[in-house]
Amino acid sequence: MKGTRAAARYAKSFIDLALEQGTLEKAYTDMKYISDVCKANHDLVSFLKSPIIKTDKKQSVLKAVFEGKLDKVTDAYIHLITDKKREMFLPQIAEEFINQYKEKKQILTAVVTTANGIDDTTRKQILSLVKGTGNNEVVLEEKINKDIIGGFIIRVGDKQVDASIARKLNNLRRDFKENPFVKQS
Repeated sequence: MKGTRAAARYAKSFIDLALEQGTLEKAYTDMKYISDVCKANHDLVSFLKSPIIKTDKKQSVLKAVFEGKLDKVTDAYIHLITDKKREMFLPQIAEEFINQYKEKKQILTAVVTTANGIDDTTRKQILSLVKGTGNNEVVLEEKINKDIIGGFIIRVGDKQVDASIARKLNNLRRDFKENPFVKQS
């Protein structure tokens, strides 16, 4: 994806700045907010990516959207990004900042996908299973996908456990297609 390297560099520099200023936690909260706003508002992202709209107009819109909701360091950083004409990368910078923050704080994100959601007992079991013997903090994201029919899918980083009914049915279909037992006449 274009801009990923630039987003990673800008996120890293913002983490360094926030550490230097002693506002890392506030910066993390701000970047989560920016990420959520960008995910919820596709028009804003399209606006930021538009090469036709002038930088000063983008700065005034960003100021109006985020005024009073961000720390002064984050606000100044966003202003700097728009001055450098990198505002199109703001959603990616926010996501990359969140990822780098979690890596720095040793926070694992476990994504659990189920057909109906999970209860508190299951949630605690999953958290203890993912945490294992490590010292990492675990954040659990829950997703609901009716297509998996039942069971669950857990993803932690690049590892995934798929214990869904849909997966088992697909495996059965494949096994029946590859049936080595051919009826002989």
